Amino acid sequence: MSIKSFSEYLSLEKNYSKHTVTAYIRDLELFQDFLNENHDSEPIETVDYSEIRQWIVELVNGGVSNRTINRKISSLNSYYKFLQKAQHISINPLKKHKALKVGKKVQLPFSEEELKQVIEDSILPVDFESARDKMIIELFYATGIRRIELVNIKLKDVDISNRQIKVLGKRNKERYIPILDSLRKPLDEYLLYRNKLPEIRDKEFLFLTKKGVKIYEMLVYRIINKYFSMASTKSKCSPHVLRHSFATHLLNKGADLNAVKELLGHTSLAATQVYTHSSISELKKVYAKTHPRNK
Repeated sequence: MSIKSFSEYLSLEKNYSKHTVTAYIRDLELFQDFLNENHDSEPIETVDYSEIRQWIVELVNGGVSNRTINRKISSLNSYYKFLQKAQHISINPLKKHKALKVGKKVQLPFSEEELKQVIEDSILPVDFESARDKMIIELFYATGIRRIELVNIKLKDVDISNRQIKVLGKRNKERYIPILDSLRKPLDEYLLYRNKLPEIRDKEFLFLTKKGVKIYEMLVYRIINKYFSMASTKSKCSPHVLRHSFATHLLNKGADLNAVKELLGHTSLAATQVYTHSSISELKKVYAKTHPRNK
């Protein structure tokens, strides 16, 4: 069965984009090139795992990253599964393959200057959507909540008088997060426009679309990406980066790691420690600047 058939399968049945299909086919062609040079042009369909393993070793020795190698092997695995489905082969040679270990990418937070530019300069609350967007960004940065947690906040969960908000986290675990007095103004502005909506069908929820229904996660992502893409050169401008910024900026200012853990809703310190890389950088600056023995 030809690679062309696999390409048609990805395009028509799996509905993959042209770019994705091209990447899959290119990975298969690279493996076939390897077989042509090292195994007398043996077809991809007839190889066993030892030959695939040799290719992996060659890629590693050639300086290809583990992440890229895993992607190439994933393409190959998809092809073998396709061949199995079509009953062209009986055994997938990659059945017992384990992906190479990949270190987590360090995600840089937004700077305080970028946050200030977005919050103070980029959003003017002149209508429902702009007031809502400003409140969403302010709340993310003031609390560090997750996107799904923000989506599910109800009006009754916000207690301005006691300066706290109730959040429903992972595994339906409730937690209370203190909120800043500075949230009062953007919240009042947003609620003013919200109450003017002609139809408020999901009125129990704090954040709504302009049609009066509960906001959804992809819209929240688009809101964050829209404003921060204008203020930042970072390739990724997402709600999670904003949550990361909240934690990093607190730690940079000397916040206790356990306190940040509770605010973020983590069950262990290990999950919170991924936010400390930028804080260590700040500590090094302070250390170098203030230690008496540093000349």
